[in-house]
Amino acid sequence: MVIYSHSRLSTFEQCKLKFKFRYIDKLKPEIENTIEGFLGGIVHESLEWLYGQVIKKSIPSLEQVIEFYAISWNKQYNSEIKIVNNGHAPEFYFDKGIKFIIDYYFKNQPFSDNTIAIEHQITLNLDDSGKYQLQGFIDRLVHNKETNVFEIHDYKTGAMKTQEDLDNDRQLALYSLGVRKLFPEAKDVHLIWHYLDFNEKKQSQRTIEQLEQLKQEIIQLIDKIESETEFNATPGILCRWCEFRKYCEFKID
Repeated sequence: MVIYSHSRLSTFEQCKLKFKFRYIDKLKPEIENTIEGFLGGIVHESLEWLYGQVIKKSIPSLEQVIEFYAISWNKQYNSEIKIVNNGHAPEFYFDKGIKFIIDYYFKNQPFSDNTIAIEHQITLNLDDSGKYQLQGFIDRLVHNKETNVFEIHDYKTGAMKTQEDLDNDRQLALYSLGVRKLFPEAKDVHLIWHYLDFNEKKQSQRTIEQLEQLKQEIIQLIDKIESETEFNATPGILCRWCEFRKYCEFKID
């Protein structure tokens, strides 16, 4: 039985052929990692470490978080990481990460002890039989005990979405379904995005009715995926950054 994720669903919606290459044919991608993806991963690791220390009642200094980031970057960086924008050197992205951490640290300190989990795995059955299953990872889960409200925090290092887009965002809404299952006594679940490149925080919420509708939409999408037989490509500007370009007949430069 296939366990779906937001990424798996989104890939099918973006390009059915890419979905086939990645999840059915399991082809080796031409690009294993981009510098943007690498930067996002190291920043996530650094913030995960920060809150891991906070949970242990030991709040690190800004200098310690930057040191963790720099050590992680130097240990994991390699020449195989693809830099799509040839106008920038690796140091440009390294410095961006430093700025992300500095801005985030000053904006969010002092760090409270209401974080209950980091990189928390969520699994969810969308139906009673267990036929439709989803999983994902929450960057940081917070519980405000006074209000009994849970918060799903997600770190973004890319472009910032509009409020309208966030109010229709599927990923964190799916995670909130899992949180409500784990904590049925929760008064509410808030969805929070940290756009690190803009030093801004965005928030959204979902009603129970909206979540039930989302469940039905995902079930229909999974049925569509599992009944698909053609897997046609969807050519577009994103083809330029596709990691499966060498397998595809569409070459967009």
